[in-house]
Amino acid sequence: MRLTTKGRYAVTAMLDLAFHSQTKPVTLTEIAARQTISLSYLEQLFARLRRAGMVKGVRGPGGGYKLCRKASEINIAEIIAAVDEPLDSTKCGGEANCHKDKACLTHNLWMGLSEHIRSYLVDISLADLLEKNQVQETAKRQHQEIHQSGEIYRHPE
Repeated sequence: MRLTTKGRYAVTAMLDLAFHSQTKPVTLTEIAARQTISLSYLEQLFARLRRAGMVKGVRGPGGGYKLCRKASEINIAEIIAAVDEPLDSTKCGGEANCHKDKACLTHNLWMGLSEHIRSYLVDISLADLLEKNQVQETAKRQHQEIHQSGEIYRHPE
């Protein structure tokens, strides 16, 4: 299994949102600045996360995004799946047609690994990550760095 940038960025953005939206909605521009992720890429990811019912937009002054559910009710596997990132270690996509339309010698090994990874990520919620001191310290540091510099990250297109 190879987690691509799409899955990594989705989890990072959702964790940033979970941390910072506890008091007010968060704009994608703020997330982009703190996490150095392209704003246009975040817009694509959040369109998928919104369709999956994990985030909602808040319009108007002071608007942005908030979680649709409690952070404890959103697991990491769900975030990754929402952005169409497969959690699959097989080369056949779990279809068991990896060797001449039949399962290969190692099919069950890779299926087992995929299941372990999926189970591991299902068992971790955004709230679990928010409880970690390292996550809190990093989020606070990123917030301070952006506000002290006054910079908004602009990704070269």
